[in-house]
Amino acid sequence: QVQLVESGGGLVQAGGSLTLSCAASGSTLSIVVMGWYRQFPGKERELVASISSSGRTNYADSAKGRFTCSRDSAKNLVYLQMNSLKPEDTAVYYCNTIIRRRNSFGRYYDDTYWGQGTQVTVSS
Repeated sequence: QVQLVESGGGLVQAGGSLTLSCAASGSTLSIVVMGWYRQFPGKERELVASISSSGRTNYADSAKGRFTCSRDSAKNLVYLQMNSLKPEDTAVYYCNTIIRRRNSFGRYYDDTYWGQGTQVTVSS
C-alpha cells in the first residue's frame, strides 16, 4: 500500500556530509510522521530523527546538532542532512513512516512502513 524508496547513502570520510532522501508513494493520504532509523550489526533499529505532519522534529541525542530532518509534504519526501559524520555513524539507515487509517468500524489505527535501507559508511 505504501512504498518508501531511499537514496543518498554511500561512503564518506569522517567530518563529511551526506543527505539521505526518501520518497513515499501509494496510499499516503494521512501521513502522521516520517523519519529515519538506523541499525548497527547485531543491534535493533534506533530512531535517528523524525518529523511530524505539523513539522515538529525529534532527534536522537547522537544526531542533535549534526543532523537535520526535513520534509516536502507536497511531494511526500523526507530528507536527512547529515553533517560532521563520524565512523560511529556507520550503519544501515531506514526510512520510516506512520500513516493513520480508519477501519470499516470507524476506528483509527496506525500503519508503519519501512524502506529497504541504505548503507552509510564513514571512514576514519
